[in-house]
Amino acid sequence: MTNDKLRLEDVQAQLGQQLRQLRLRHNLTQRDLAGRAGVAWNVVKRLEAGKGATVESLVKVLRALGHVDWLNTLAPAVSISPLQIAAARTKAPRQRARQQGRRRV
Repeated sequence: MTNDKLRLEDVQAQLGQQLRQLRLRHNLTQRDLAGRAGVAWNVVKRLEAGKGATVESLVKVLRALGHVDWLNTLAPAVSISPLQIAAARTKAPRQRARQQGRRRV
């Protein structure tokens, strides 16, 4: 199954398993990690169980584990391809996005 076909629950479960493994590698209990991250114990418990939490809580937990760099894989830097650069030189810059579903004739 490709990643774009995964259900939200599956993605959350995978993330939770990875967080748990990382916590255990650091030899921390859930309560220890919660204390270091400045979040409630049940936040760590829910994250590891794949039940979700706020983005703020996730960032705090990743920071406490020394893995904020994981967030870079979620939102890599946007780059422009050479073809886009060449096309931009020949056209006026876009002023707005076109609505989806409408075709110009």
